Amino acid sequence: MKMEVIVIQNARDLKAARELVASLGRSQRRKDVALLRAQALLLQAYEAARWPAKALPAADLIRYAMEQHGLTAADMAPILGTRSRVSEVLNGKRPLTLSMIRRLHERLGLPADLLVADRAVAA
Repeated sequence: MKMEVIVIQNARDLKAARELVASLGRSQRRKDVALLRAQALLLQAYEAARWPAKALPAADLIRYAMEQHGLTAADMAPILGTRSRVSEVLNGKRPLTLSMIRRLHERLGLPADLLVADRAVAA
């Protein structure tokens, strides 16, 4: 059986491409693996163009990290400065400084590139 990659241009193509990826998912044959990779890349490109991911505001990322680590706003004061500064950052009234970004990355593991990108948008 000869199979070719599907160039995705509409909903019907999208459905067919997803079915092809699903059917090739467990194959160990070299041709199938190569076809799977190529089709997956086309799927990824189509979906990224059709439904682009929206960047989250830094305040949302920080709130998520606080929830995951069981931290309160008071616990964030050593990272962001004073308690009032924590409140300002979480309410979007104050942009992050580079030192805040470094501390958030080092202490909470937040991706610095996402925090820097949010800072660039705020400036």
